[in-house]
Amino acid sequence: MPRRDLLILGLVGFVTSFGAHSVAVNLPTYARQVGVGAFAIGALIAVYDLAEVIAKPLFGYLADKRGQVMTLWAGLGVFSLASLAFLAIDPRWLMLIRLLQGLGAAAFSVVSVALVAAYFPDARGQALGIYNALKGAGYVVAPALGGFIVARTSFAGLFVVSAIVGIVVLALSLVLREPAKPAMLEDDDFDLREFLAPLSDPRLLPWYAVIVVNMFFVGILFGFVPVYLNSIGYDPFRAGVILSAGTLAYLLVQPAAGWLADRFSARATIIAGLLASSLSIALITFTQGLPLVALVVLGALGIGVVWTNCDALISQLAQAGKLSSSLGAAGSYKEIGDMLGPLTIGGVAQGFGLATGFVACGALGFAGTLWIGLYRDDK
Repeated sequence: MPRRDLLILGLVGFVTSFGAHSVAVNLPTYARQVGVGAFAIGALIAVYDLAEVIAKPLFGYLADKRGQVMTLWAGLGVFSLASLAFLAIDPRWLMLIRLLQGLGAAAFSVVSVALVAAYFPDARGQALGIYNALKGAGYVVAPALGGFIVARTSFAGLFVVSAIVGIVVLALSLVLREPAKPAMLEDDDFDLREFLAPLSDPRLLPWYAVIVVNMFFVGILFGFVPVYLNSIGYDPFRAGVILSAGTLAYLLVQPAAGWLADRFSARATIIAGLLASSLSIALITFTQGLPLVALVVLGALGIGVVWTNCDALISQLAQAGKLSSSLGAAGSYKEIGDMLGPLTIGGVAQGFGLATGFVACGALGFAGTLWIGLYRDDK
């Protein structure tokens, strides 16, 4: 399968990361315009993730039933139309728009990962690493580009740009074709037990748990490290430089991590990555200066390794005919971890202090690493 298709699928991943974060970072502007408070901002961020939690397993299941590429096209279409719809409705209906965007993103994000795995069976880890780096670029450019768009146009301009990006990528994706031997499920009828099976597959559950812990760490590193930096007197510029170093490390490590997984063992790289990020999270609040920067970079490297190689491993362990369904379940667990991580460390930090929160979450990661190190499957 040509590298062109990998680039297109990476751009598909970019659409969901850009669509999520370009709007999220500019919600304070929206809140001032329509007169809502912090709770509404939180709800608007959460509804996009909530839509993905619920819909990713469903769309993964439908992709295995009806076709992966068709599901991807439908998701991009829904996302683009929902973005354009914001221009025609009362801005106070943004919650509905974000829900529809999230549903569309759930479809094309999970299927794009499954197609990478299907198109590149012999270099799956490296291909997923490149895909995730392209997708992660959306998280990097969205805050700056989104702020620029709002400053030069309006908050509604974000939805125009999101729609344009979605439509362009949809047009590019029309060259994609179903995998040579599409793994469809046996019949076209909806079967609840069949749908739920990947969510509780005993061979996949340990790796789903690792995904949840890894997403805990994502929320901590990029959400609560800034809180720690502020508490020790770092100005926004210095804090931004440190977090940018972590983001760059997270992006750049993923193709290399996938290459290592292809040549050695996805399992071994996941354990190494989880150890690195656990150590980083546990020690960050005891450091300043260059050691602090080094730990942020170490944590980001570990997170990137686990992110890419869990997808690679789950695609290998998925039962025949359930590739999209299994990756959809993994995507749902990712979103759950993304939501629970900030809540967990926030609650512990509120009651026992920020350092205790970091150490407790680092200890959780070490416990998960030990469990995975002792776990064995039959494959």
